[in-house]
Amino acid sequence: MVNNDILRRIRYTFDFNDAEMISIFAAAEHEVTREQVSDWLKKDDDDAFKKCTDRELAIFLNGLINHKRGKKEGEQPEPETRLTNNMIFMKLRIALNYRAEDVLEIMESIDFKLSKHELSAFFRKPENKHYRECKDQILRNFLLGVQRKERPEVESE
Repeated sequence: MVNNDILRRIRYTFDFNDAEMISIFAAAEHEVTREQVSDWLKKDDDDAFKKCTDRELAIFLNGLINHKRGKKEGEQPEPETRLTNNMIFMKLRIALNYRAEDVLEIMESIDFKLSKHELSAFFRKPENKHYRECKDQILRNFLLGVQRKERPEVESE
């Protein structure tokens, strides 16, 4: 998935305004401007659109974890320079404090069947023989399920 799409979906799902988006980056000890956030959230065909890098999305997701669960003592984790769907999925799961059952329930709520074994394969280390790459469709469906859970009053796309 495109990082900008993920950022837009998270913003919409949790109804974050620009100030909240900036404070989430700040929670990961990274300063961004309102203009940067605005440019990342624009549609791809807009002239002011700027691509959100993997590192910037990693910083945002780390900030989201701190925002939702509280900041850990000590040094903050170094943001990854290269993100995979598996890493994004894991960071969202941590930020939202979801157990495997919660994720499976969300996936089921949008008629997407996934077994507990399939789910655990996404969160393994890549060198593990049971590791499985998280495809865009799975991450997209998870984000849609979270959106429906967090904003049930708004009809989804």
